[in-house]
Amino acid sequence: MHQDDEQLTTTVAVVGAGLSGLTAARALHRQGVDVIVLEAAERLGGRVMGETTVLGSRLDLGGQWIGHDHHRVMELAAELGLTQFPMHTGALPVVIDGSRRVRVPSLLPTALILTGLEAFSRLRTPERWNVTSAAEWLRKVPGHTARRLLEVIASISWTADLDRLSIPAMTSMIRHQGGLRTMLSTKGGAQDSLLVEGAGALVEGVAAELGPRVRPGHRVTSIGQDERGAILETNSGRVHATKVIVTVPPPMAARIVFSPPLPAERVEMQQNTYMGSVYKAIAVYPQPFWRQRGGGEFMVLDGPGRAVFDTTAPGGPGHLCVLVGGPEARELDSLDAAARRRAILGSLAGHAGPEVLEPAGWHEKSWHLDEYAGGGYTALPDIGVPEWFMPLQSVPVGDIHWAGTETASDHAGYLEGAIEAGIRAAREVTNALRGSGAPPS
Repeated sequence: MHQDDEQLTTTVAVVGAGLSGLTAARALHRQGVDVIVLEAAERLGGRVMGETTVLGSRLDLGGQWIGHDHHRVMELAAELGLTQFPMHTGALPVVIDGSRRVRVPSLLPTALILTGLEAFSRLRTPERWNVTSAAEWLRKVPGHTARRLLEVIASISWTADLDRLSIPAMTSMIRHQGGLRTMLSTKGGAQDSLLVEGAGALVEGVAAELGPRVRPGHRVTSIGQDERGAILETNSGRVHATKVIVTVPPPMAARIVFSPPLPAERVEMQQNTYMGSVYKAIAVYPQPFWRQRGGGEFMVLDGPGRAVFDTTAPGGPGHLCVLVGGPEARELDSLDAAARRRAILGSLAGHAGPEVLEPAGWHEKSWHLDEYAGGGYTALPDIGVPEWFMPLQSVPVGDIHWAGTETASDHAGYLEGAIEAGIRAAREVTNALRGSGAPPS
């Protein structure tokens, strides 16, 4: 990387220092390619965000789980010397509605509907259903409890506004994310295990290898292309590059001005997708006391609808992780921090124990308010759009290549997908550089 009069020159510029961008940059760096990572935020990680608690433990306010078959994440964790541990989970979460525990017979209709939806996701849906929303489908489900449980599951699984999520989009995501059983399961599913040091340590480890090549606080405002390569304008100066890898999700990439303009199909994808709404909180306690009362895994039906997980590492301290998705996540924005904590923890006291109301530490993040991530977990297609289901297209546009978890052919939407997409984009760029005869640095 060469610097001259506040202008940078590099072989490859990566836009976005999330796990996908950092993975791509590291793969290129290890091959001797000159690379720089430009990150708009002052922190690294994108939709991964690690913090340290008052009790000294590490936690994640962004992506954190390792699925049972997420081998790329496992390999990276092992390479960095991180410690993987299985989720502490029971056979089924406890479903609660206020002070009431929902009895198992009341859950049977929900189980039958989910089984049917799993099978339905393997079929081709009629085009006319592109304008049929998940909310419309849910309104036809008989029984308030079954309907509400399905609504909470759907909102947390996809963080979507269910009136904006079409039936084909929903079934496509089920299919590409390994099926409902995998998506919703802890043991043996997509939430199989965690890292003692947190997923944030993955970002920190990869970024440490890249060192000064990673530039936080460098927001890319435009990307131009000519016969010499690409010119990236940032709030901190200009970058000249032979190749570019854009790793931010399409709705956020829409903020960048491209010259010449991107193909119409790419523009449509950026305009017709949006980021999900999700609120995540983790309450920290000296011990996981709830295990003495039957566990800490709940589906809560009273507002805000939420999922609660015991994410405590071996030896403690206790961590209770809470997720709220869709419009109910945004409704929490009008409350102050204390009121949000009461809303989240209040109805758990009668089930987990009164101690749940007094955590030693409280960490929270509303991802839809994040200026640079835009939301989570992933980019979603708007209703009525017959395309732009995951994986999203990643065909290069001139010297611009695309990564990010949405573009992964394997486990799109997960940390695993972010790594896969980063490796694939780095391979594309390496092959393109060899084909053009361009030097690596």
